[in-house]
Amino acid sequence: MSDYAVSPLGMSTAALLRDEVRVAFLGRTSTEDQQDPRQSLVRQLGNCKTPIPESWVIVAHFYDVESGRMELDQRGHGENYERFDIPIARDGGIADLLDEAAHPGRRFDVVICESISRVARRAYEGLSVEREFEKADVPLFAADEPITLSGSRAQRVLQRRINQSIAEYEVINTLEQSWGGLCTHVREGWNIGKPPYGYKAKTYRHPNPTKADKGQTKTRLEPDGLCAETVAQIAQWRYHEQLGYDTIAERLNADPQRYPPPIPPGKERARGAWGKTSVYEILRNPKYTGFQVFNRRASRSKRGKVNDPVKWVWSPKPTHEPLIPKWMFDEMTARTQAKRGSRAGNDRNTHPEARRTYLFRGMVFCGCGRRMFGGQRHNKPYYLCWPRNNNRGRPDKYDGHPKTVYLREDHVLDAVSRFFADRVFGPHRREILAADLDGIDDRATRQRQAERERLQRVLADIARRQNSILRQAQDGDPDDPFTKGLRGSYNELEAQKKATLASVAELDAADEAEPGRPSPDDAALLDSLPYLALNLTHAPEALLRRLFEITHLTVRLRDDSDEATITIKLHADQLPQIALAAERITEVMPSTRDVPVQQAPAACVDAVRAPGATRTHTGRILSRQEVLAPV
Repeated sequence: MSDYAVSPLGMSTAALLRDEVRVAFLGRTSTEDQQDPRQSLVRQLGNCKTPIPESWVIVAHFYDVESGRMELDQRGHGENYERFDIPIARDGGIADLLDEAAHPGRRFDVVICESISRVARRAYEGLSVEREFEKADVPLFAADEPITLSGSRAQRVLQRRINQSIAEYEVINTLEQSWGGLCTHVREGWNIGKPPYGYKAKTYRHPNPTKADKGQTKTRLEPDGLCAETVAQIAQWRYHEQLGYDTIAERLNADPQRYPPPIPPGKERARGAWGKTSVYEILRNPKYTGFQVFNRRASRSKRGKVNDPVKWVWSPKPTHEPLIPKWMFDEMTARTQAKRGSRAGNDRNTHPEARRTYLFRGMVFCGCGRRMFGGQRHNKPYYLCWPRNNNRGRPDKYDGHPKTVYLREDHVLDAVSRFFADRVFGPHRREILAADLDGIDDRATRQRQAERERLQRVLADIARRQNSILRQAQDGDPDDPFTKGLRGSYNELEAQKKATLASVAELDAADEAEPGRPSPDDAALLDSLPYLALNLTHAPEALLRRLFEITHLTVRLRDDSDEATITIKLHADQLPQIALAAERITEVMPSTRDVPVQQAPAACVDAVRAPGATRTHTGRILSRQEVLAPV
């Protein structure tokens, strides 16, 4: 008996040496989309009865219908098993089994499962369950492992750990292969899941003949009539008018026949109206750019949490008709990040202590890239950048940033007023723009163009030399030293080609980072606006805000400088609205001259730079003379 005083698993064997040993069956099967739970559990129980000794009797049955990759604290609490007619009396799940094992009056002496993978598919959870059974002096056996009370414990532990590793390897390998198949599926342009609003599924015969014979199909996306037009309209409102999600939803709900609301998968949740969440989801879905995109959300592991964009899987090229241009989608995404947390419009904040509104709210940016927020100092409105207050945990994010940057609202308004009066509605606006364009230092651009042309000649020469090498190597013996030398020369040219292409890509990126130079047709856009003598300084705030919003006004302080750049965007579709907004201002403000309205073909151009300098300061408040002084 001394040889059996301690079992090979390090547990007391007193209970195992009795005439009858009570056994608890532990089973688990995956969800119904992976296998048939009823047949699986019946098979598992039968396999567990075969290897156990005759004196062992299964007295309790614990099983679950759930994934073996779930966290241990989430295991055994589901009721999915009730959906199936399983002919095995269930005493509970794995959570109930662990609870009863720790109780001194438990009904069983040992636990058995078909294989250790039925306990858990991940080694950590499997070891945790084993540890709980060890604490309760309850041995855990597997039907595919020898069930004996003698032999080396170390050997049994080694075999158990190998089986656990194999179980985890199998599930990870299966997931990786399945994931690779999904990624290939997406990169070829096939859609997964329900088509997003604005698209409908176009069904194709499955390219695999075997699956096609079974009636399986694949789908691509194609525009869906009015819904597709609605998506395009939402993007236009968001990009050109910078409307908020609530405002866009209100416009859509004003004409539901023209803009039909989306229908969720569960039709009982349909509200028959647009909400801001629906608008947000459309504007954030990259599928509308024509690319097929997958893995935007962690649909199972994290309950629909949006993944980091670096984890998204994109098709290499557009696969269906876009409803939102890619460049517009990218700009709206960047703009959303810049205005994150900012509400639309200029209504007063709902906070009970809010007392005023700020004319340039959301339009003024510090040189560090942050939006400047409104505040009052000596009863005058200011715009401030104060990163210290909300920069916890990121001390190096704005390293070297001044403690506080102030910018007075009236000084900004003076500069913006002169900007509109001289460069947008003034009689000499074309001459001013032409002078600015002539004064632009484009030496860097011309140098990049010259370097690009040189690199193109290098690429052409490399291609010519590689073709020559290939012709010489075609008839040569692969083992001939001359042929091997040709192969080495070809590889060197290929490395040089890749380095040259990388240099060309850097030049292209530098060109994209700089604003494009307006063409004569772009500059002619100014002629479609009326000549007006505007004095915006004392105009009503509501009218000013409207003009600034439809012209996409931005005031951006330059880093390490006291200057600011004023930028507006004139879009062809909004020229009548811009003219109307300016004329409404002139109706309430005194005008000093009367110039007729002129018309011109539509185009689009960015007007940049204010005629005077707008200064900032970090230690004191600048006077009006300092702000308006030329720099």
